[in-house]
Amino acid sequence: MDKMLYVAMSGAKETLSAQAANNHNLANASTTGFKADLTAFQSRAITGPGYASRVYATDSSVGWDNSVGAQISTGNPLDIAVSGPGFIAVQDETGKEAYTRAGDLHVDPNGQLLTAAGLQVLGDSGPISVPPANSISIAPDGTVSIVPLGQTPLAAANVGRIKLVNPAAGTIARGSDGLFHTTSGDPAPADATTTITPGVLESSNVNLASAMVNMIELSRRFDLQIKALHAADDNSASSSKLLQNL
Repeated sequence: MDKMLYVAMSGAKETLSAQAANNHNLANASTTGFKADLTAFQSRAITGPGYASRVYATDSSVGWDNSVGAQISTGNPLDIAVSGPGFIAVQDETGKEAYTRAGDLHVDPNGQLLTAAGLQVLGDSGPISVPPANSISIAPDGTVSIVPLGQTPLAAANVGRIKLVNPAAGTIARGSDGLFHTTSGDPAPADATTTITPGVLESSNVNLASAMVNMIELSRRFDLQIKALHAADDNSASSSKLLQNL
């Protein structure tokens, strides 16, 4: 009976873990530049006394979906989308360099170029500052240009260039803050081949239909594990009554 309880309990626990990851994807279905989490059930050997053939199924993260989300035209000159693979360099809340695909940028009252989450966008030599200007534009290579206040378009000036990176596979991982970080902790080098598309935002790549179907499947699987727990409890109670009558 204890074995049945353990199997059902562990199955329910791991199903809840998978459901949490799936719900996280659903919650970010409209988040700009979000990459869906990928999880899978994996078999792990059980250590300790007993047969070596025993295994335990666990739900583990296997990375994220690298596919590019839909490109949405906004016409906003401060909206940018990375073309193909690559990331935009930003400064995280600890002051370290991190990376994102969310290109919904804006300039705050202090002239700092920020993401929608309030993170400073990094250039080749640190955070990018934008002086007061009549207009601002961002070129495909990340160069930020302005027309200063009171000047004509002929007086356009460059104020910085957004750092774009494209780390090799396996050298970058997503942190608990939702940003990507290099596994070594060192800043990734700028990549001249990575470009952006101005006036466009990349939507989340979460497949809503697939995520909803997965949510229903996991919910039914969890219910099955709970029914097994109740069955084990009922069997235990019945066995106790039989023993009392002997």
